[in-house]
Amino acid sequence: MSVGSGCIPAIPGVAPPPRAGLLGGAFLQVAAARPRAGRCRATQHGRVRLGGRVVARAGAAETPVAGADEDAGAVFSEKFPLRRCQTVEGKAWVRVDAEPDGDGKCKVVVGCDVAGKWILHWGVSYDGEHESEWDQPPSEMRPPGSVPIKLDEFQDYAIETPLEILTNSEGRYGVQIKFDKDTPVAAINFVLKEEETGAWFQHKGRDFRIPLSGSFDGGVPFEANQDIGVWPGDLGHLKKHEGSNAQPQETIPGGTSLSGKHISGFYQEFQIIKSEYTQNFVTVTVKRDNETHKRLVEFDTDIPGEVIIHWGVCRDNNMTWEIPPEPHPPTTRIFRQKALQTLLQAKADGRGNSLSFLLDAEYSGLFFVLKLDEYTWLRNLENGSDFFISLTRMEQRGSTQDLGKVEPQNVDKPSQADGIISDIRNLVVGLSSRRGQRAKNKVLQEDILQEIERLAAEAYSIFRSPTIDSVEASVDLDDPSIAKPACSGTGSGYEILCQGFNWESHKSGKWYVELGTKAKELSSLGFTIVWSPPPTDSVSPEGYMPRDLYNLNSRYGTMDELKELVKIFHEADIKVLGDAVLNHRCAQFQNNNGVWNIFGGRMNWDDRAVVADDPHFQGRGNKSSGDNFHAAPNIDHSQEFVRNDLKEWLCWMRKEVGYDGWRLDFVRGFWGGYVKDYLEASEPYFAVGEYWDSLSYTYGEMDYNQDAHRQRIVDWINATNGTAGAFDVTTKGILHAALERSEYWRLSDEKGKPPGVLGWWPSRAVTFIENHDTGSTQGHWRFPYGMELQGYAYILTHPGTPAVFYDHIFSHLQPEIAKFINIRQRQKIHCRSKIKILKAERSLYAAEIDEKLIMKIGSEHFEPSGPQNWIVAAEGQEYKIWEVSS
Repeated sequence: MSVGSGCIPAIPGVAPPPRAGLLGGAFLQVAAARPRAGRCRATQHGRVRLGGRVVARAGAAETPVAGADEDAGAVFSEKFPLRRCQTVEGKAWVRVDAEPDGDGKCKVVVGCDVAGKWILHWGVSYDGEHESEWDQPPSEMRPPGSVPIKLDEFQDYAIETPLEILTNSEGRYGVQIKFDKDTPVAAINFVLKEEETGAWFQHKGRDFRIPLSGSFDGGVPFEANQDIGVWPGDLGHLKKHEGSNAQPQETIPGGTSLSGKHISGFYQEFQIIKSEYTQNFVTVTVKRDNETHKRLVEFDTDIPGEVIIHWGVCRDNNMTWEIPPEPHPPTTRIFRQKALQTLLQAKADGRGNSLSFLLDAEYSGLFFVLKLDEYTWLRNLENGSDFFISLTRMEQRGSTQDLGKVEPQNVDKPSQADGIISDIRNLVVGLSSRRGQRAKNKVLQEDILQEIERLAAEAYSIFRSPTIDSVEASVDLDDPSIAKPACSGTGSGYEILCQGFNWESHKSGKWYVELGTKAKELSSLGFTIVWSPPPTDSVSPEGYMPRDLYNLNSRYGTMDELKELVKIFHEADIKVLGDAVLNHRCAQFQNNNGVWNIFGGRMNWDDRAVVADDPHFQGRGNKSSGDNFHAAPNIDHSQEFVRNDLKEWLCWMRKEVGYDGWRLDFVRGFWGGYVKDYLEASEPYFAVGEYWDSLSYTYGEMDYNQDAHRQRIVDWINATNGTAGAFDVTTKGILHAALERSEYWRLSDEKGKPPGVLGWWPSRAVTFIENHDTGSTQGHWRFPYGMELQGYAYILTHPGTPAVFYDHIFSHLQPEIAKFINIRQRQKIHCRSKIKILKAERSLYAAEIDEKLIMKIGSEHFEPSGPQNWIVAAEGQEYKIWEVSS
């Protein structure tokens, strides 16, 4: 995608470097998170109903009832807190009384009957303004208790007014906004906020909008049969209340505003569903069964109704989910050959559920999560991951010790890290609950962000410490048997990516055939993934203006040639990424106004699939969740039919073509949460998004601090729940300035870490120095000429996932690039490798990676020191790499 379009900065958030193995690396606490093993889709599985007591077993012929064996003393017992979501239903309403009351005022009333601390976040629009623009209302419209919200230190943009308990009502809340009949205000815009949960309630992802004047071209306040959605998190929602009292006192033609007169009145109700959280527990007890020499595992929870444990075991502390051999406990089903699902039995007193079964002594650990229904999975609140019970601790502590009371020195690092992660999660949840409003106290938010970063760095250092428990230290990130987070999209951690085309590759019409001839060579060079060009029918020959997504005959070759290309690369042990353009799509037909917004082919969408605020294509969808790409209709990903079609298409591409993952084009154009849905559906091995944004400059000079820039990229990754990485544009930009101007001090941030995404979330940073947009014949942002090898010496020795451009591989640079790749693989440098910056001065940058490799770039002399024996592995113009002598 061309990088010439502008940018709108995202609201700052944060996602700290994740501990290896935590789901997605995102530290937000979500009650409906799904378990790791088997990449679960709960919607595919029905429920099992049983009566009577469950006496379950696994890998044993006989199982005693829990507690029946007098000699089976508890050797482990721990009570885990649980947090589950429950919904409370009610209704919200909007009423416009457009005829003046006794005070000569008209009024708008907004209310609801669901208990909570409700806030009306609102503003107004005037004639001729774009519908997305908010202004503060005049002072005479503001109800008592209203508080102005600032856009920045100079400009107010909205009002927040609390809803009060209405007199003579039971649990009804409301607020009145009064205005003159001849008011210049054209419309009132608002969203509802529930202060206790931080949930924001919107109209299908858009602001509620009440037109007060016919001269305003803003449309109707609510269209029939439209749902009302929640933002920013799945904390609740509103929807059209079926059978509700929707009574506009004057008919408003669909999609148009009144013409030349004020609205005379309006009343409509909507169902509102608020999510509340309930605290529960699950207790796990492990006993030694002296008769069978097995372990008796008991579960006990106070959660009522049906509860299923989704579980597996592991051997030799390898942390890999596996299924124990039959016989399994009654009411157990096998889930995707990767986990078991067993229904717990209701307790006799009706206060929850329980289960017991035997496990063979050969197993070292037990994984589990709790499944309550098709959409609700309960995981460990302390660290956000699956529950894990170490069964080997029985032998380490003896047969009578309660392992719930282990001495602190034995669990120091794990408990310390879990506490840090819990602190981070609490801070992020608190910050996220305020993301929809402008910062009331900028200093406070900055303090929170700094604290999150400090805690993240502390947690990260704990799990990189050489004194980590041997179980953690023995984990090999490249071991394919290790259980990965569901839909992590980040590969093994040792990936080296090749961009397999440039801007001119389509011109031969046989690029797939030509690229296939390079597969063995690329494999011998050490590449593990190749990024292939956009495969679909496209208005532009390069493929970035897609039209019929199921037509895979493109300027690069035919569908058969594409499938053959993927097969060839697989035979060379290289995985293949498809370039998926999901933000926009070119239409095949015009609407009645002559606008191209009607689509053909298998995805024969109409203009509802186009965002409403696309200025060129007259979409009837919702407002965009990102920035607009102006050359083609921007797709509305909030539409369920759009998402379903795109998920089906991605899964079809995975199966039909054989793609292993995705490079996602122009992801700045739509919310990362939609990307999460697409990746969870298509389950890629690797995925990377193009979040292109401008760095910070002052009077034409690049700023030293680029935290705001990398924060926007990290925010997008976090919105995907860590299911995708992103190209580290920040690092590329800083490398430009450092090398061009001999300002190598830029390569260390204020905390002594790499200054790009690489320094904050290395496992999700895909580093590069050039691509088809920045280089090739486009040359939008070409890397400093003659300094390419310095750039590759940096990204191929550092953590993150490095990407190498096709034009550089097949050029005079190849021998040195191959040498860098060989060093990286020989020293097993991976995306989470530990880095220590040794020098960052005007003409010198030097760093040590994983205590076994040192590199330097810049004109100044540098030699490594210390007790190790360092030998030169590569050397060239203003770069040098050393390895520890074995």
